[in-house]
Amino acid sequence: MYNSSSDLLGDRKSMYKLSQNSIYKSGEKTSPISVILVSSGSRGNKLLFRYPFQRVAECPSSLTSKQRSPYALNTSGEVLEDQDGDSREQTPLTDEQLVAGFSDIILATILATKSDMCGKKFELKIDNVRFVGHPTLLQHPHSIQVSKTDPSPKREMPTMILFSVVFALRANADPSVISCMHNLSRRIAIALQHEERRCQYLTREAKLMLAMQDEVTTMPENDSPQSPFRQILPKCKLARDLKEAYDNLCTTGVVRLHINNWLEVSFCLPHKIHRVGGNHIPPEALERSLKAIRPYHALLLLDNEKDLMAQLPLDCSPALVRLIKTCSAVKNLQQLAQDADLALLQIFQIAAHLVYWGKAIIVYPLCENNVYMLSPHANICLYSPLAEQFSQQFPGHDLPSVLAKFSLPVSLAEFRNPLEAPVQEAQLIQMVVWMLQRRLLIQLHTYVCLLVPPSEEEPGLRDEEPLPVARAGGRSLSTPSALSFGSPTSSDDMTLTSPSMDNSSAELLSGGDSPLNKRVLETLLASLTEHERQVILNIPAAQCPEDLRMFARLLHYFRGHHHLEEIMYNENMRRSQLKTLFDKFRIVLVVTNHEDPIISLFQSPLE
Repeated sequence: MYNSSSDLLGDRKSMYKLSQNSIYKSGEKTSPISVILVSSGSRGNKLLFRYPFQRVAECPSSLTSKQRSPYALNTSGEVLEDQDGDSREQTPLTDEQLVAGFSDIILATILATKSDMCGKKFELKIDNVRFVGHPTLLQHPHSIQVSKTDPSPKREMPTMILFSVVFALRANADPSVISCMHNLSRRIAIALQHEERRCQYLTREAKLMLAMQDEVTTMPENDSPQSPFRQILPKCKLARDLKEAYDNLCTTGVVRLHINNWLEVSFCLPHKIHRVGGNHIPPEALERSLKAIRPYHALLLLDNEKDLMAQLPLDCSPALVRLIKTCSAVKNLQQLAQDADLALLQIFQIAAHLVYWGKAIIVYPLCENNVYMLSPHANICLYSPLAEQFSQQFPGHDLPSVLAKFSLPVSLAEFRNPLEAPVQEAQLIQMVVWMLQRRLLIQLHTYVCLLVPPSEEEPGLRDEEPLPVARAGGRSLSTPSALSFGSPTSSDDMTLTSPSMDNSSAELLSGGDSPLNKRVLETLLASLTEHERQVILNIPAAQCPEDLRMFARLLHYFRGHHHLEEIMYNENMRRSQLKTLFDKFRIVLVVTNHEDPIISLFQSPLE
């Protein structure tokens, strides 16, 4: 009996590993195939370094005897045995086989461009491989010409004219991935160009690489190592940096290099960090969501303060350090700006920066009225690493039992027990924060739609007409943008007002039955049809002028685009006021609960 249970445990763990492997394989399209460093100078075009290494059968020395010409393209492995190319159609080539068909001479020839192409994006597609780089000019070719009668030793000194860090990708790579790889190539090139002009760092590293290649080439064939580039790694700092960049792009997507132990190059591949169901989130969608952040949102750090501070560079902004130390999941961005003594615009920029780098997510501030539900993408495996981490973090509790409480939408207020100690309530909040950090929970918000019952006299006409929800109010359907991303310039801008709430709507706040207020009320209800106005005015709550004015004032929110918390913030109203109003006009108002599309992008599960 014991053996059968242990076998069941092993089977479950093996199934979990299989799912993890399938997730890892799904990221191949966003990973580079190879990283290549080429140069061009007075000695011709040279391939200085390439990674990953080729196997013994694919080394240039062994391929030379098989090729009729040093510039003839060949494919490696089983494809060499089938000259008709049928095997390539039968079995897809691996990443190693894709780049192994290009010898060092070929890569140096096609990737070392002319000086006229320097400073621009370089992109070349050959069969199933796409090369992306940023050729960079070190000096003009005419500047290295020396008179033939000059007896100085400078005439014999080799000079590098240009270089390029090239990433090899699959030909069907996403355009956004190609753009990101070019950006990284350009950043590394700028750093290398600076260090070359400062202390000739690139020249020294290039001489070392070429010397190691020559040394391996002169060795007897039996004594030569698998690849000359393998011998370069321990002795060349630049080669190790390029290898580290490649490895990080294939795993975490975060690259942090220190070129010549001096200049830092930081890069983030968002496709590796932000993913939903095995598919990457396009950077454009991520940017749109970041621009839609509002002051009532909160910033939830995914790492603890100590770990996050250790990852920051030494010369990071003091404002970033201040925000991290002040950040809390119960504070909205406006409160965070006040506590950190920073401008709201700066808070937006730092928050967007942390979210882009995968160090934080955008949530709604935690409070007892928040409604949470188990994420449909959550990993609920009993033996997952998350379950083990949860048990270590919260002894006496297991993750599946806690997640079971959120199988249906539930508010945090329902977990409150007046007989329990405050410590247990605080621990519950910590559990919710922990699950939000791992994207195990999603928050549901309340949305309201105006839906007037159709007229009994014209049922056919009502079926053909569009829903009143889509045309209730002749105003913009977009979210309030009085304080759009990056717009505030002073502390006065921290107070939000709805852009649709004009001066006439503001007149309703004071109340009264003056002729002006009656005209305002008629103007706000003028966007409705006669039937809709009659149904609304026949509601018993409409007989109260104060309730009717409030309904007319909030009419442009009743389209299903603005959740309850947003209305509360924009109109400076209490939750109880809005819920009472919804209940009074429940005949024409439909209340729904779903995710906030602005922040749902950040609540996708980690992989």
